[in-house]
Amino acid sequence: MNNVMSKTKHELHTTTLVMIIVSSAIYAFGIDTFVKSGNLFPGGFAGISRLISEITIQFTNVPISFSFVYFTLNTITTMIVWKKIGHKFIKLSILWYTLTSLFTALFVQIPITQDPLLVAVFGGLLNGVAIGIALQNNASSGGFDFIAIVFSMKYNMPMWRYVMMANAMILVIAGLIFGWNDALYSIIFQFVSTQVVSTMHQRYKLTRVEVVTNQPEEICSQVFHTVRHGITKVPCEGGFTHQSRWLLLMTINTYQLKEVIQAIKGVDPCAFVTVSSVEKIIGNYYQKPLE
Repeated sequence: MNNVMSKTKHELHTTTLVMIIVSSAIYAFGIDTFVKSGNLFPGGFAGISRLISEITIQFTNVPISFSFVYFTLNTITTMIVWKKIGHKFIKLSILWYTLTSLFTALFVQIPITQDPLLVAVFGGLLNGVAIGIALQNNASSGGFDFIAIVFSMKYNMPMWRYVMMANAMILVIAGLIFGWNDALYSIIFQFVSTQVVSTMHQRYKLTRVEVVTNQPEEICSQVFHTVRHGITKVPCEGGFTHQSRWLLLMTINTYQLKEVIQAIKGVDPCAFVTVSSVEKIIGNYYQKPLE
């Protein structure tokens, strides 16, 4: 049994590493093929790195590579959040942005299209998919992702909208210095990227589950074996049948929904379940920490 578990963990670790390499390669390809060729300014530290790199070249004629600035900014942020986030997560993130910096320096810029709208849309898709894959494999692109995750853990709510507000400041600066045409197309790039990431990354999205059943204890026990969240039990009565039932109320992370539904239906196939999204929680709520 121990050998099987060890083999499974090794396979999962290998898969994670492979996906991080693929993700960083996709991101670097998007930067070189769409961002640089379209003169776009992506969100986060990639956008800040582009700004610094372009400003130094234009105003001082001192070439500072995007890769160098991007790696340096992420390294500084990593040291700041080191004690606030799981070390396994941070180490995988370090691997991600290190590989991204390397790939960005090595990949050749290959313009695919001259249409700025297509560049913005498909560049944003690639950017979002790359970050989404990283987040799904317990890593991130660092930078704003680190900051958003720290605040998401603290306040139990998605922070991507605030990340987009911060990204807007990058665009304002880019527009003032380099012109508004590229900055406005960069808005499309950032919007598409943010929507893809928000769709792929479910960890900090919250879901409310309501269950009507006549087997409350059995369902509670099974759910507790699946996720570590409290459940409120309320006695109720069917308006049509007038039979006594129990209403179970719980709030879980969206990525746990499938497991919870399976646990409920495994105990009571006739349970009536409703699911709704939760904007924010005020009060005690267990958030599984990043490893």
